[in-house]
Amino acid sequence: MKLKKLHIIAPYPRGEAPSQRFRFEQYIPFWEEHGFEIHYHSFHTHKSWNRLYKKGLFLQKFFDLNYNFLRRWILLFRLIGAKHIFMHREMTHLGPPVFEWVLVKVMRKKYTYDFDDAIWIPNYSSANARFQKLKCYWKVPYLIRWASKVSAGNDFLATYARRFNSAVEVIPTTIDTQNQHTARVDHHKKPVVIGWTGTHSTMHYLDFIVPILRKLETEFNFQFKVISNKKPDYELKSLVYQDWKQETEMQDLAVIQIGIMPLVLDAWSEGKCGFKALQYMALGMAPIVSPVGVNTQMIQHGINGFIAETTEEWENGLRILLENETLRMELGQQALKSIQQKWSVEVWKENYLTLMEN
Repeated sequence: MKLKKLHIIAPYPRGEAPSQRFRFEQYIPFWEEHGFEIHYHSFHTHKSWNRLYKKGLFLQKFFDLNYNFLRRWILLFRLIGAKHIFMHREMTHLGPPVFEWVLVKVMRKKYTYDFDDAIWIPNYSSANARFQKLKCYWKVPYLIRWASKVSAGNDFLATYARRFNSAVEVIPTTIDTQNQHTARVDHHKKPVVIGWTGTHSTMHYLDFIVPILRKLETEFNFQFKVISNKKPDYELKSLVYQDWKQETEMQDLAVIQIGIMPLVLDAWSEGKCGFKALQYMALGMAPIVSPVGVNTQMIQHGINGFIAETTEEWENGLRILLENETLRMELGQQALKSIQQKWSVEVWKENYLTLMEN
């Protein structure tokens, strides 16, 4: 059987970014089993990605940027004979949609466009503010309009995409419960571990929770575990920090018994696909989440987790779960069952395959 070449265009190297790993990379083996030969084209190389957020190295970063743009020009030539193109977010990390315009308007190529965040909305830290105009957030409607099909991570994103393209399908971010998220939480261990995972760019969502944890520290013996790429500077005696490592990601997460996902209600958060909650649930944690975006679709309050909005609701939810081991276990079991039935790779893989084949 002749293999069909599927060209995947993404910002980050394979295996490096959660948005890519859980949007489409975990489906690659399945696509290969069904006749696709995968060609993966990231904007960043592994070396340039590892250097990007390190202090200094300005000359090297400048060289990396120019080299990566050159690689994109070369890629256009490689795509001359391409029939299946899947684009996640954008062809380049910075700049206007020049390469996408050439691909569609000059080369007459069709592509499937995939996105999992409200990436048309500026969202950045003060440290990166001076570079944000280079991101060209205004290009997202064009990337959607030029696509032959659009895969959106949730209903909020799909509603936005349908303003520019009618061929929009919702394919949620999913979890591989058979091959990756196979570890399970032990709710009997003491002390109880409350936990959060994410990058430093989303750590500010924890600011709301810190005073609550500080108050609970006076009543309970627990650990607050943060798994990230940068240590937080919170003054909490319960704080335990661990660097995120892909090789041990599942084992590191599985020591957490109560997984938290605080968010603020804004357009950027509405675009989120609930990835943290998905991971918590797939490992059998008892999740507590803010009622934002898909969180309210995934979590049924009191059945497979808690939904908390106010300070009082967060404090009460954490207090109940710290005290009640049986409830933690029951919520965790129901959370895992929800993932297996509605949000797993096994459930959605045929939909994704159809998207690729058509």
